[in-house]
Amino acid sequence: MIRKRLIVLFLAPASLIYGGLFLVPTLSTFYFSLFSWSGFGEQMTFIGLDNYTRLFNDTVFWLSLRNTLAILFVGGFFVFGLAFLYTVLLTSGIWGKKFFRLVFFLPNVVSVVALAGMWAYIYNPRSGLLNTTLSAVGLTDVAKTLWTSPDNIFWAMLAALVWVFTGFFLILLMAGVDKIPTDAYEAADLEGASLWQKFWFITVPMLWDVMAISFVIWMINAIKMFEFPYAFGFLQVPQQLYTLGIYLYIMGFGQRDPIYQLGYATAIGVVMLVITFVLIVVVRRLLRREQLEF
Repeated sequence: MIRKRLIVLFLAPASLIYGGLFLVPTLSTFYFSLFSWSGFGEQMTFIGLDNYTRLFNDTVFWLSLRNTLAILFVGGFFVFGLAFLYTVLLTSGIWGKKFFRLVFFLPNVVSVVALAGMWAYIYNPRSGLLNTTLSAVGLTDVAKTLWTSPDNIFWAMLAALVWVFTGFFLILLMAGVDKIPTDAYEAADLEGASLWQKFWFITVPMLWDVMAISFVIWMINAIKMFEFPYAFGFLQVPQQLYTLGIYLYIMGFGQRDPIYQLGYATAIGVVMLVITFVLIVVVRRLLRREQLEF
């Protein structure tokens, strides 16, 4: 009995903080999404599910959703593809393993605004590093590409996002690899296994839990993506860069011109929460398997 009271006593502060900072705001979001409200004052008009009906007819919302899903799936494909590739290369006995870890992880310790400014310089059509390099190697036709034009700016931004996040997930995967017993790899070497066979039959099964957690982290980050696209778009973010997070912010607060449609913005937030919850449940079920002990 005393033990149960101690457990409750120790859990109470964390539970109160969690409830106050997450559960209460989440429930409030559902509540406010049923109203037409600017976010200021007490004048709130109950409109039921009209905000959600409006979403289905909002072309900008669908554009933002499409961009968010492109970041989630297309960006995720390249992020994890490169992270797995680098994991294989860095665990193959290559020299300077710790140095390359640092280099790949470095973008994650730099300010988002600084990263966005750097990539804006790289994509500059006249004096940017990318077009200058392409011209130097003779690819003058490709160097004429306007990387930040409306047709290209989203994919240019997505390439920068892949560069930023690959290092983070590489570190997660390599931390899991470091815990795998070396005996397994030594036995595989004695059997004449190739680098690919060791990765597929040893590394992947023993990294399964780390992979599942990494996928969930990526999904959460992708769905709420805000900082980098917003900074990349500078003061007036073009619609081609809108994500659900950016559109929520703009409808709630506006950009240069105020909008203040907080009821509608909270409806977007609810949609983001539902999408995140559904995808996490699906991924956790698909990746469920017996835990390997080693």
